[in-house]
Amino acid sequence: MSTLLATAFALFAGLMMTRLFKKLNLKLPDVTAFLIAGVIVGPYVLGAIGVPGLGFGSIEEVESVSVISSVALGFIAFDIGNEFRLGQLKHTGKTATVIGIIQAVLATVFVDAVMIALHFVLGPEVLPLPVAITLGAIASATAPAATLMVVRQYKAKGPLTDLLLPIVALDDAVGLVVFAVSFGIAMAIDGGSLSVVSIAVNPLLEIIFSLILGSVMGWLLTKLEKLFFSNSNRLSLTIAFVIMTIALSSIEIELGGGVKIGFSSLLVCMMLGTIFCNLSEYSVDIMQRSAKWTVPVYAVFFVLSGAELELGVFRYPLTILVGVVYILVRCLGKYLGARWSSKAMHCEEKVVKHLGITLFPQAGVALGMVVSAQALGPVYGQMIRNIILFSVLIYELFGPLLTKRALMDAGEIPVKRSDTEHRERFEKKEKIEHRSRILRHQN
Repeated sequence: MSTLLATAFALFAGLMMTRLFKKLNLKLPDVTAFLIAGVIVGPYVLGAIGVPGLGFGSIEEVESVSVISSVALGFIAFDIGNEFRLGQLKHTGKTATVIGIIQAVLATVFVDAVMIALHFVLGPEVLPLPVAITLGAIASATAPAATLMVVRQYKAKGPLTDLLLPIVALDDAVGLVVFAVSFGIAMAIDGGSLSVVSIAVNPLLEIIFSLILGSVMGWLLTKLEKLFFSNSNRLSLTIAFVIMTIALSSIEIELGGGVKIGFSSLLVCMMLGTIFCNLSEYSVDIMQRSAKWTVPVYAVFFVLSGAELELGVFRYPLTILVGVVYILVRCLGKYLGARWSSKAMHCEEKVVKHLGITLFPQAGVALGMVVSAQALGPVYGQMIRNIILFSVLIYELFGPLLTKRALMDAGEIPVKRSDTEHRERFEKKEKIEHRSRILRHQN
């Protein structure tokens, strides 16, 4: 009961934080407000007081409602699948694919190079070589959730936005391959053997079977929705299919010899959305209805993400040092990778200039890679976890703001006048009209 009450209070706190931001005229995205509210209701602030329902007393309490986060990520991927309509892919598909691959690989190369150099400067005790290489592998991942929320909140439209969402979606597939290769090398350096199965076979099987499962579920959803005559019922069926797809993607099938078939829930749900939006005649209306239904789910997701942020990492100075270097170098790799590749693809100047900045946020996928990195052992695994948790803390708090600023500078977020500006213009107009009436009366 206390966990359920804490979850409800977390949503309330997130919504109130957005109102406070607006009252203070901070002009920050709602995502940032939700994350800060999450920190407040988390185990380091209100949760530390120990009042049941007022906050989460531990990270374990937050993780006990992780099903909400899983559902939210599934719907985020389903929404992004809407960006892969065939008509739009004819214009952006090739460009998005090239940029998506290059920016992810370049971020990994940059982080690997600098972290390996730090390994020799600081010594293997401070930064072991397997840890350095694994950090480079994780650097490729981008956070689709924060990006989608900023785009949706500010109704961003234009060539930059059209490219951004497909790239963020493709980033998951690219990140899986890059992480598998780099992490396989890190495992070999740590004393294991270089396994072709873990480096190439399993990641490729995961991508292929994720796309197959998503396609099958999308085709079934399209066929079954024809049995209903109400879009409300079709929406209910769609929600059921997304949740069902999330559950199915958690299955893992062992084939023997170290070969296994796994699924990426993000890829599966993205493919579900892609097939559905291209085959269903009801998809436009259903996606609009789904966007309204998922608003509170996304809000809870980001508040819970804020509650999970590990503030305890500030106790380790060397973790902060390596984390700061990781953040700066990864951002440089993302920015230059996106800039050079978009320029090579002859994109508009505003896309070349601002696209890389929108790819800075990093969260869920990276944390999933951290779980896999525990295979390096408790010491190396904890070191990687602390560095990535610190970087996620920074990325989550500042990434959405940078994404918003980049979209605004690119002219893809409509400029709205504040209430103060409207009031000042109204009062000025009233004064002019009042003076005109006086002059007419005098004449």
